[in-house]
Amino acid sequence: MSLPMTFRKFILTFGVLAATLLVAPYQASAQGFFQSIFGGTAGGPKQYVKFSKSYSAGTIVVSFGDRRLYHVVKRGKAVSYPVAVPKGAARWSGKSFVSRKKINPSWTPTAEMRRENPKLPAYVPGGHPRNPLGKRALYLGSTLYRIHGTDAPWTIGQAVSHGCIRMHNNHVAELYKRVRVGTRVVVTWKRFGSV
Repeated sequence: MSLPMTFRKFILTFGVLAATLLVAPYQASAQGFFQSIFGGTAGGPKQYVKFSKSYSAGTIVVSFGDRRLYHVVKRGKAVSYPVAVPKGAARWSGKSFVSRKKINPSWTPTAEMRRENPKLPAYVPGGHPRNPLGKRALYLGSTLYRIHGTDAPWTIGQAVSHGCIRMHNNHVAELYKRVRVGTRVVVTWKRFGSV
């Protein structure tokens, strides 16, 4: 007896998923594996790490090379968060500072973004579930760049942004509480790894 095609696809998909869980479990749990697929821990977890002693407490260091944001809590120690980084021509580096903080920021795509994707809305209000800035935003200097949340958590850890630093919503909400306007931000391609 032949099985319907959709049922065969289901069985095949389930078999591949089960084999993946048995061969290479993510963080030793099926839950961690599913979270990585659906955005729970995409880009890796938040970690407390040893860090370069050349940065003072309070400084935010974004390493596009590591695809991590480091919030220095004291000399030689930082909280490390996974981030999505700029793609292609949107890559940049330099020194800045947190010039403004916003809860549930609204989003207006640039003209260039709308040319790339004409289906983008002209404006998305703050708090909307499809707002690409997520729940919090830290504005950098006088630029359009921000450290912000996301409506697409599966993109964390990838090179996908137009210049902003994208974080999981719970991570950016935590960072938002810890930093103040004026906080120094260093954006670099330097890799720190596990210093």
